[in-house]
Amino acid sequence: QVQLAESGGGLVQPGGSLRLSCAASGSISSINYMAWYRQAHGNARELVAATTSGGPTNYADSVKGRFTISRDNAKNTVFLQMNNLKPEDSAVYYCYARVRSPSAIWRSDVYWGQGTQVTVSS
Repeated sequence: QVQLAESGGGLVQPGGSLRLSCAASGSISSINYMAWYRQAHGNARELVAATTSGGPTNYADSVKGRFTISRDNAKNTVFLQMNNLKPEDSAVYYCYARVRSPSAIWRSDVYWGQGTQVTVSS
């Protein structure tokens, strides 16, 4: 089993910054894909940013130029630096990972974090 532990959410004023962290622990051989999703009240969960083990990243159009996703592969951790935050960025942010375990390296299993609340308000 694998656990994803998120941290870094909170309340921030418009134009402010937050940095989210997600650390994966447990039975891990490799993590080939990590991402951040978000879900605002009443809306569907949406992809915010994603990164593969090789480095390529992709972002939702709404966050391009403001958010940056990065990884520390040695620590199985992914970060989301969020700058120039807007009220519409308010949501619960979820970490997502596709993990290969040492006992089943031919298969990637999907894991989600518990979510961390981000509120952008004056």
